[in-house]
Amino acid sequence: MATKPKPDGVTETCNHCGRETTHDVRVEIRTESKKRENAEFSREPYRISVCGTCGAETTQRMNNA
Repeated sequence: MATKPKPDGVTETCNHCGRETTHDVRVEIRTESKKRENAEFSREPYRISVCGTCGAETTQRMNNA
């Protein structure tokens, strides 16, 4: 994934609209377990990227082991 930092976002290829566009990128911690007793042990970091042109959101788990 080729990214170039810009003051207003990150430029990368959007899989939805097929163009190189500016994306808003953030990291979010998500709980994967639905069981309350396991919830504190199932939190994982995800990279969330939203295309500034078409609004498509891409989610990628960061620590694929």
